[in-house]
Amino acid sequence: MLRRPWKRGTQCFVNTPDGWQILEINTLFKNPHIQVLQERVVPPGEARARNWTVVRRKQAVVIAPVTENGNIVLIHQARIPIRKVLWEFPAGQIDGSFEPGMDTIRETALRELTEETGFSLVAGGELIYLGYYYSSQGYSDEMPHLFLARHVKPTGLGHQPDDSESILECREFSFQELSTMIADNVIQDANTLALFARLSAKKLLP
Repeated sequence: MLRRPWKRGTQCFVNTPDGWQILEINTLFKNPHIQVLQERVVPPGEARARNWTVVRRKQAVVIAPVTENGNIVLIHQARIPIRKVLWEFPAGQIDGSFEPGMDTIRETALRELTEETGFSLVAGGELIYLGYYYSSQGYSDEMPHLFLARHVKPTGLGHQPDDSESILECREFSFQELSTMIADNVIQDANTLALFARLSAKKLLP
């Protein structure tokens, strides 16, 4: 996958390692967080070019914080595009490069954990990397990296989100409570659902 900024009208008649032919990429909009591109691409095994509007986003982290007594920490966050307040695992975009290294990814996960929840790893705790997934692959290359933070405890300072975030509260839930919230459609955040599924598949939940 190509992950670099393109100027309007840029043409690139090359094959990527995956066999994708990138014929043309035009920048429609960009800011420090996203790029909106109009692309002309030939997928592998096809002869017909496709015109596609693509949103390229910085990579992100999603963290499942688990306390020493097995509770799971969630934040209650207002989400402006959908006009809802959702229960979610803490998460955030990775600053700087669109292609961060693993050290930067892990540092971001630890920072977002503390800022959004007011919890941090206990002495001897571990931050376990669980891979990544694509959250909206039909139009975006957004790639959230998934982590388990085990075990965590309150810092005593409370959550301290940045100005762009609207986190109303942070609470601990039991595994059964979280499972019920997912089954009852209370949890509607894709990151939380994806990380819960990864944790379940790896048998890492309390």
